[in-house]
Amino acid sequence: MGAVNSSPSPSSKGFTNYTRLRSLHWDSVAAWLDSHGKYSRYYHRRLENVYQLTIPPGLRVLEIGCGLGDLLAALKPSLGVGIDLSREMVRRASQRHPEYNFIQADAHFPCLQGAFDIIILSDLLNDLWDVQMTLARIHYLCDIHTRVIINTYSRLWELPLALAERLGMAKPNLNQNWLTVGDITNLLSLTGFEAIHHWTEILVPLHVPFLTKLANQYACRFWPLDQLCLTNFILARPVFSHSGEREPSVSVVIPARNEAGNIPHIFERLPNMVRRMELIFVEGHSNDDTYRVIEHCIQEYPQYNCRIIRQSGKGKGDAVRLGFSHAEGDILMILDADLSVQPEDLPRFYDVIHTNKCDFVNGVRLVYPMEDEAMQFFNLLGNKLFSMAFSWLLGQDIKDTLCGTKVLWKSDYEKISANRSFFGDFDPFGDFDLIFGAAKLGLKILDLPVRYQSRSYGKTNIQRWKHGWLLLKMMVIAFRRLKFV
Repeated sequence: MGAVNSSPSPSSKGFTNYTRLRSLHWDSVAAWLDSHGKYSRYYHRRLENVYQLTIPPGLRVLEIGCGLGDLLAALKPSLGVGIDLSREMVRRASQRHPEYNFIQADAHFPCLQGAFDIIILSDLLNDLWDVQMTLARIHYLCDIHTRVIINTYSRLWELPLALAERLGMAKPNLNQNWLTVGDITNLLSLTGFEAIHHWTEILVPLHVPFLTKLANQYACRFWPLDQLCLTNFILARPVFSHSGEREPSVSVVIPARNEAGNIPHIFERLPNMVRRMELIFVEGHSNDDTYRVIEHCIQEYPQYNCRIIRQSGKGKGDAVRLGFSHAEGDILMILDADLSVQPEDLPRFYDVIHTNKCDFVNGVRLVYPMEDEAMQFFNLLGNKLFSMAFSWLLGQDIKDTLCGTKVLWKSDYEKISANRSFFGDFDPFGDFDLIFGAAKLGLKILDLPVRYQSRSYGKTNIQRWKHGWLLLKMMVIAFRRLKFV
């Protein structure tokens, strides 16, 4: 695991005084919360809801600046560790949530080992002496799948929060850093992290019947009200240089229905990307002799590690899930048997994910000119419109949602699969099941342009108007489950 090589050292006298005052202050705030915490109760519950949306239960979670430990406990981690500068906060957190580990330590020197799935810095950066140093230190607690989630107050709320403190409605704070999203993004870059996306939450931080829900679940999603929110969230991933460790293995899943004429070309054209590569054909109730042709080609090309599975369900989505459930590779790839995306392009997908440029590679057919008849006009128009809508919904640019070629790590797919019930079994294509799941887990999605070829055999299984209606339904699901929550 790579890490940032150096980090700034705080000046001894200034840092020591700063830490001593902060420690005493937060010890007193722990007692203050007993009598005044009711005013901030809604705010903290809303934060818990937002974090629960992003973080599935059962992960290894570290919260730095954990306070009373309520946020950490709400996430139901398999391993939960909380660090706080205040000895009194740690004592109370341990009493409230004895099933988790709470440690009294300075965020600048976390003194931990091992990698966590999630590292949370909630309302912490604005209270640190040296943000860059803290971020540099936590890089050592990451692997390539770790996600860092930060939330911090917007500077627009500096005066309202100061007034709330004077009225005893918000916990008292010492001088704050008041970092902008740009400031934090820059500090992340300096310390070996990459911001994936950011968003805002909480227009109304107190519970007011009807108004609070309307403002914090709906109104705050739209400009210009999103610029007035109390809290900025940033989701980031660590950036590691390619280390030359063990070459990951690859499983290429190939759904095939009525594709007998294309199967031989797959074997002829598919590059041998890595030493350990397997091909998994999932045959889906074909009317031609696709199954027999696959069996014949497997015998004719013994150099390939191949398997064939006869699909029991229906639809490409079901075929992909069946193939992935049998896959043994570290990296999972989808290749449509119609060869509209060239098999020769798969090594480019492999290079992008293997070198940690992203976590999820999405093929894009809408960059290069297409062959005649490769995609009809209304299909092309629909793809562009839906891609714009889904990019806004997911917080990441997705130029082509329906390109069949997608690549991700098997470990990430297993997390998507384990949390599939969040969206439900809604997607006959399989594309949105993966994209929605990847976005919810905070995976970085990167588009990779490919040249889209017209079919040389058979007919498309896409029904323009029927499947267009399904896309609209899926967009509504994404609105309800990802945006307006």
